[in-house]
This record gives sequence, structure tokens and C-alpha cells, in this order.
Amino acid sequence: MTLRLPLFGKILGWFFLNLLLLALIAGWVVRSEFRLEALINGAGGERFQRVADTLLGELRERPRNTWDRTLERFSATYQVQFAIVDERGEVVAGAALTLPEEIKSRVRVGRGPGRPEGARGNGPQREEFRGAPPEGFRGPPPDIERRAAGGLPRTLLQTHDPDRFWVLFPAPQLEFGPRRLVAQAETLSAGGLLVDYRPWLWAAGAVLVVSVLWWLPFVHGITRSLRQMTLATEQISVGRFDTRVDGGRGDELGRLGLAIQSMAVRLEHHLTGQKRFLSDISHELCAPIARLQMALGILEQRADAAQQQQVADLREELDHMSALVNELLSFSKAGLKSRDLALGPVILRPLIERVLAREGVGEQELRLDVDAQETVLAEPELLARALGNLVRNSLRYAGAAGPITVSTVRENGLVVLTIADEGPGVPPEALARLGEPFFRPDAARTREQGGTGLGLAIVKTCLEACQGTLTLRNRSPRGFAAEVRLRAANPA
Repeated sequence: MTLRLPLFGKILGWFFLNLLLLALIAGWVVRSEFRLEALINGAGGERFQRVADTLLGELRERPRNTWDRTLERFSATYQVQFAIVDERGEVVAGAALTLPEEIKSRVRVGRGPGRPEGARGNGPQREEFRGAPPEGFRGPPPDIERRAAGGLPRTLLQTHDPDRFWVLFPAPQLEFGPRRLVAQAETLSAGGLLVDYRPWLWAAGAVLVVSVLWWLPFVHGITRSLRQMTLATEQISVGRFDTRVDGGRGDELGRLGLAIQSMAVRLEHHLTGQKRFLSDISHELCAPIARLQMALGILEQRADAAQQQQVADLREELDHMSALVNELLSFSKAGLKSRDLALGPVILRPLIERVLAREGVGEQELRLDVDAQETVLAEPELLARALGNLVRNSLRYAGAAGPITVSTVRENGLVVLTIADEGPGVPPEALARLGEPFFRPDAARTREQGGTGLGLAIVKTCLEACQGTLTLRNRSPRGFAAEVRLRAANPA
């Protein structure tokens, strides 16, 4: 059973779950890593301590006059300024640092409990040495408790104006007397010793990948359904009402797909009923029109000379009515045939030549560029009717402007047949409506200047029955072109 949640609820639910996951990760990071105490006592502090132990071990093994070079080498290697300071906060070796008062006060506090200022040791009473230590003196080994030099463990402090980070290390393995190793860094990373950004970059990348994998299927499902519905509505808008949409989703998109599908079915039934109604009405009108034409012919024979003009006017009105009914009948029949029509191969050139001959197109009015063997899939009668209407329109509106060109080209398995003229074209705003029943670009056209507005509608209906399409466009700098696209019978 599909859980039917609204799309809004799904989006909010996934959003808040993702937000909660990121908040938990960020909270854990902040709580565990970005406090000064946590940094100095955590993995970063241990990493820094190992470097300090190595440095102090080298200093213990080297003469006093080489300490500056050793400290400078470590400073250059780790991008951190190292120095050795005494209990008063004065630099005795290494970088020429100016210790702020809060750093000096920490160093003084670290002299050790119960010892007067100036005292050098904080262990058992030992003989005090001034200057360099005696030859062969190595001091206590590095594994002695680090508090021996001042009672304080390694410490991380921050000062301002300018912003600096200070790390204080006890130095018990150096000569008698409190000594501290001081490291100054301009950033919290301290050259990667305190904070190594590479794990954070990997973590950020992992979070990004997880987020993408989390959201991608959900968003892809939504966009896929929207693409299907967009394509379906585009197909329905051009009259292909047999389009179907997947309505299996349990949210608003599923309901929308079912609604589009239902709309297509209802539109198809409505249009089919409308065309069937037009066909029935047109068929019923044919009989009385035929009787009127017969009666008018008898009246024309019996009318005297004074009545001939009135009879001629009646004949013109009756002929126009008969043409309109015939076009309505053609339009409705073409639409009703489209569903169960069987298409077959049709050789274009002989069919076009028959159409041109029927429309009375002379050689001086035509340029024919169609391969003799070009073959399409269509129904010959409907295709001939569509091409006949297109040629008739070109003759009517642009016959005097220059020759009409009929040509074909191949395009992705389709045959594109173009009927082009040199006429004035149509207003650009009217192009989109060409092909609508009873629409004519010029509303002021009289009966003598234009038709009923069904010609292009019949063309579109006939071509759709042949599974083809019609594109109408203005040419540059002048002229009009109708492009008919049909499936090639031999695509290779």
C-alpha cells in the first residue's frame, strides 16, 4: 500500500531530516574540536606536544650557543615561532617574541608553588648553576612529569590586537630553573599542528556526497514526473489526445498526472463528437443544397433577361454554401478517419504532379524539386487533399508575386516537403493561430478575396491522420512557406 503524503510534506520532511543530520554533525564538531581546552588536550595538542618533545630533546643534546639555530629551523618547518623563555617571561633563545602581559603572567604563575621569585628549580633542593650547565649535564629525562618546570601543563591561549595564539610547554629537560617553550601562531591551525584541515575537507566532501545521494533520487523522481507531464500537455496541445501519463505516484503529482490523462480523454471525446456532429450536419445539408441547385437550374432556364442577374446572384450564394458544406464535410471526415487509418508507402512526385494538374498550375508558376523515388508513409487521398489546399493558398495569395517552389529534403528519418511562395506572407501575430477552424489572418477579407477559414484546418487534420506535422512560417525578406513533415517509407 502506497503511503499518500502530500508533496509539500515530503519536501519539508526530507529537508528537516537533512537539516537535522547536518546540525548534529556541526554540533559534535563544535563541542569536541573548536574549544581551546579541547584543542590543546586533544589530538592536536598531542601532535604539538610530540613536536615540542622532539625540539626540547634536540636542545638538550646541543650546546647552548646552537639553540637559536635549532629553534629557527623548527619555526621554518612548522610555520610557528618557537622560543625559550624564563620564569620572568623573557626570551632566552629562539624567535624575538614580545610576550603580552597575560602570557607573562601565565609564565610567572608557572614558577611553582612556594618558590620565591628568582628560584630556578621546583623539585628537591639542588645546587644552582649560573650560566651554562656543567659539562656532561643532561638534565632529567623527557618522561619526567611535565609539571616539574612550573606546575602547569601545556596551555593554549589567545591574545588580541593583534590576534595571536600561544602554546606554552614546560621544559623540565633543560638546565636547572624554570624554563618554558613558547610557540606563537597567527592562526588557530598553527601550521597544521593544532588543527589539520584535511580531515575536515574529507568530512565536508563526505557530507556533500551523502546529501547528494540523499536528495538526488527524490528530486529526480519529481523532475521525471514533471517532464512526463510537460511532454504530455505539449502533445495534447497539438491534438494528440491519445497521450498517457504515469499516474502511479501517491502525491499531488500523481493526482495531476491522472487529471491530465482524464482531460485528454474528455477532450478527445468532445472533439470526436464535435467532428461527428459537423459531419452529420454537412451530410444532411448536401441533399437540400443539391435540390436547390437543381431547382435553381430550372429557374435559370425559365427566367427572362431581366431576371438573369438575380438568378446569377442566387447561384453564387448557393455555390458558396455548397463549398462551405463540402469543406466542413472534408474537415470532419479527415478527423474521424485519423484513429483507424492504415498508412502505406506513397511516392511523392507523381502525387504532387496530379495535385498541380488538378489545381491548374502552369510550368511558369512552379519550380518542382522532388526526387522521383522519394516515398513517404501516408494515406494518398488525405495527403493529396492537404497538398492541394496548400498549393491553392499559394496561388490565391501569391500567384502573381513569383513562382511557387515545391521541394523535399531528408531530416532524421523524415521527409520535409516545403511549398514556398514569394508573396507578402502573414502578420507575425497571426502565425500561431493559422490552422484554427474559421480563422483568417485578415478579418476584412471578402468572399472574393479569401475562403472560409477551413483550408489550413483541413490540411492539419489530414496530415495528423497521416501522422505528419505542419509548420507555417514567413520567409525572409518576403514570402511564405508551409513545411510538411512525414515519415519516410525507406529511412535508410
